[in-house]
Amino acid sequence: MAATPAAAVAGADVVITMLSGPPSVESVLFGPDGAGAALEPGCCLVEMSTIGPDAVRDIAARLPSGVGLVDAPVAGSTPQAEAGQLRILTGGAPGDIERVTPILERLGTVIRCGGVGSGAAAKLVANTALIAGMTLLGETVRLANSLGVPRDLALQVLGAGPLGGMLQRARAGGGFFTTDLAAKDLALAVDAAALPVATAALEQVRAAAVDHAKEDFRILTNLGGNP
Repeated sequence: MAATPAAAVAGADVVITMLSGPPSVESVLFGPDGAGAALEPGCCLVEMSTIGPDAVRDIAARLPSGVGLVDAPVAGSTPQAEAGQLRILTGGAPGDIERVTPILERLGTVIRCGGVGSGAAAKLVANTALIAGMTLLGETVRLANSLGVPRDLALQVLGAGPLGGMLQRARAGGGFFTTDLAAKDLALAVDAAALPVATAALEQVRAAAVDHAKEDFRILTNLGGNP
């Protein structure tokens, strides 16, 4: 095991970072003995964290000359990762993406989104729909409880409607996307655009994270585990 991030990337042709958020990426790449300054010309950094397009472009601007960058956040959870079935949202120069595709294809399907930062942007779009949808499912379940709608009937109705996908995710075993990370991702989206619904959802996610930070975000649904 390398003693520092800089030592870990010495002589590497391709370097992958997948960390919890912007502060961690900043520390690993540009903190003391950070990896960023140690990347050599011809190397390609594959940044797979969910940090948003602005942070990705800032990283690209600070890398040494001759170092490429591909942003490649993933869509999918633990079961998809174990099966090599993630969707990998890539942004970067075509040559850089082509170069790292054989590596990324071991994890799943590579989807080209455009230039640097476009993969990170697409990931925020996907996660905003996912997190806000799960929050709305929780509110709908609360409404059913308040109106005295039997649980089985409520889930049957919801499963056949537009929240059916959210209900499947809430029921799925093995998926793991912690509530604190959901709050972090939704906050990135809210900072990027005027999103009144997502802003309201963010309040609910942050409230849930106070007591359930490291639990899967299905806790938002009020379904008490796998229904």
